[in-house]
Amino acid sequence: MLLIFALAGGANAFPAGAERDADGRYMNRYADLSKSQGFLSWQWTRLTEGLPRPPKAPTPQMPFNEALIRQPQGLAQVTWIGHSSVLYQIDGVNLLLDPVYAEYASPLPPLGPKRAQPPGIPFESLPHIDGVLISHNHYDHLDLDSVRRLMQQPGGSPVFFVPSGVDQWFNDNVAGAQTAGEHRNVIALDWDESAILAGKQQALTMRFLAVQHWSARSLSDRNKTLWGSWVVEHPRFRFWFAGDLAYSPDIEDIARQHGGFDLAAIPIGVYDPRWFMKRAHVDPAEATQVFRTIRARNAFAIHWGTFDGLSDESLDEPPIAFERARQEAAIPADAFRLLRIGETRSYNPVSRSTATQAKP
Repeated sequence: MLLIFALAGGANAFPAGAERDADGRYMNRYADLSKSQGFLSWQWTRLTEGLPRPPKAPTPQMPFNEALIRQPQGLAQVTWIGHSSVLYQIDGVNLLLDPVYAEYASPLPPLGPKRAQPPGIPFESLPHIDGVLISHNHYDHLDLDSVRRLMQQPGGSPVFFVPSGVDQWFNDNVAGAQTAGEHRNVIALDWDESAILAGKQQALTMRFLAVQHWSARSLSDRNKTLWGSWVVEHPRFRFWFAGDLAYSPDIEDIARQHGGFDLAAIPIGVYDPRWFMKRAHVDPAEATQVFRTIRARNAFAIHWGTFDGLSDESLDEPPIAFERARQEAAIPADAFRLLRIGETRSYNPVSRSTATQAKP
């Protein structure tokens, strides 16, 4: 049985946790995203100009390596399931980040963004999941059916680490959720708070850090729950999962207080039109800037190529723009990677990584 212990945040230049407005809605530290600006104008432009246009090529995909997932290589291993869904395996512990197995990233399917590529690992082929980390409650990051299935997995539920306020959503929607008491399996954290997951060999520390974004699952609950990024700290390996974010001074704060990661998952997609998306999403050039600022040794791209219609760029545009930005930033191709859906890579706690992947 994995044990969990809540920890207070460490030394920080900010008051503990996120601030709220008079209505109890969470606020970003450096920007006001309490209201959507220009949404209707954006939707009208999309309609009249026929955006997004169909991709010219599908998102690269490969068969997942089930043997490698069952017996990971190296100390740490990642498999890109698609969009922001990642299987992270570290020292015998299996973690899922933002697992979304839904066909539509929408509250009203079949309306809304539709999955263009199947998940890189079928749900039935996942190993037993010890922990699930959720960055925020948008439908392309938090899927009700996926977390319900994980809660009922054979061998016992994982521990769900969620932003503050999302624990109440679990209470209301997910049978088996326990958010209080000795046997709780849903742990809600505020910014700069941490929790410990006692793993097979070494304890893992989960840190929840501020980034600039927002939350909502309906027209009336904007910013009623928190959002953020996750650091998974092993004594010999540190992984940062950015979730969704704009480029903001939060990145410099993370670099100053926690930077120097062995591995990072950084979004590169859902960025057009910039006049609308810039406040909440980085584009590929900003993603390379994030990589540089946080001093990551290795990184891979997430948040692209999976759900059609989340933004105006075609599904195949982010990797093209990213490769151009990576080269302009003089970042080696093996340092900040584009993975194929279903691809697995293994890492050791040194500056260079050993790559292990399945054959197509």
